Amino acid sequence: MKLISWNVNGLRAVMRKMDFLSYLKEEDADIICLQETKIQDGQVDLQPEDYHVYWNYAVKKGYSGTAVFSKQEPLQVIYGIGVEEHDQEGRVITLEFENVYVMTVYTPNSRRGLERIDYRMQWEEALLSYILELDQKKPVILCGDLNVAHQEIDLKNPKANRNNAGFSDQERGAFTRFLEAGFVDSFRHVYPDLEGAYSWWSYRAGARDRNIGWRIDYFVVSERLKEQIEDASISADVMGSDHCPVELIINI
Repeated sequence: MKLISWNVNGLRAVMRKMDFLSYLKEEDADIICLQETKIQDGQVDLQPEDYHVYWNYAVKKGYSGTAVFSKQEPLQVIYGIGVEEHDQEGRVITLEFENVYVMTVYTPNSRRGLERIDYRMQWEEALLSYILELDQKKPVILCGDLNVAHQEIDLKNPKANRNNAGFSDQERGAFTRFLEAGFVDSFRHVYPDLEGAYSWWSYRAGARDRNIGWRIDYFVVSERLKEQIEDASISADVMGSDHCPVELIINI
């Protein structure tokens, strides 16, 4: 099974910059998960051939939002995590299949000065509780922009960014607890020591050209699936957003 996850930072903007349908056709993934679509119902006419399409829109216009395109029709689709205060921004879609759950997640940014860190920690706790409940039934594949660089190897300038949003002790600790609860960062499972592998670059100061980036986009899988991981990769050559797609090949 081939899965792709991409924070498009505005789907309409990406569709203006590239032939998005051709990209989907060329990649020929079984499941494609998008984050930060920034659209409302009816704003995009997009029905990729051979895919079932699911959208979760934020209440606030032009903000957040997720989508999943799946070749196989799921047994059920769950929008959000069942907690009203966390389900206003369209951040989670879960597809249930016979042997696995697949989730797309767009984690809230803690913002400059960590002004939203308290909410972020509440979100982390609620999301983990939701995932663990799913994991008791069948294994989980979670992907998306998790807005955290877990270890120093996961960003270019760790010392300069210590305790900035996305590299705070609180956020990194929450991700550690997530993994310790029985999950595996697929990219680090395959490439434990690979440096310079990033999925997000600031638009400022030519950061992408100089590869001054962060790895904040993930495929995280239930630990009992780790031996079924065939490859995990980062498609840094795909343009259109300040993030690039990440990919997982797994035998399900």
